[in-house]
Amino acid sequence: MDQDRTGQTLVIFLSARIATDDLGYAAAAAEMAELVARQPGYRGVESTRGSDGFGITVSFWADAASALAWRAHPRHSEIRELGRGRWYESYEVIVAEATRGYRWSK
Repeated sequence: MDQDRTGQTLVIFLSARIATDDLGYAAAAAEMAELVARQPGYRGVESTRGSDGFGITVSFWADAASALAWRAHPRHSEIRELGRGRWYESYEVIVAEATRGYRWSK
């Protein structure tokens, strides 16, 4: 990850996953990863999930319009509805603009 995130729109997805239908969830996640990678304005994603089912996913977008277009994508909407019914106990979405950032590594 060598790109500067300043000026990008961040969509932060905080989720509590239900421990059922792991195969269906994995298939849907793989499909979404392929589809989102082709969306105009998409800049990348970082994601993690704990053993308790709590996950944090941050997707990076060139601008708010690109992020909104992804939210409105018909297949993304279908998978979101499946997620509400099958895979998530709850989730929260936070949209923010990156105004400053830095990185450190050893």
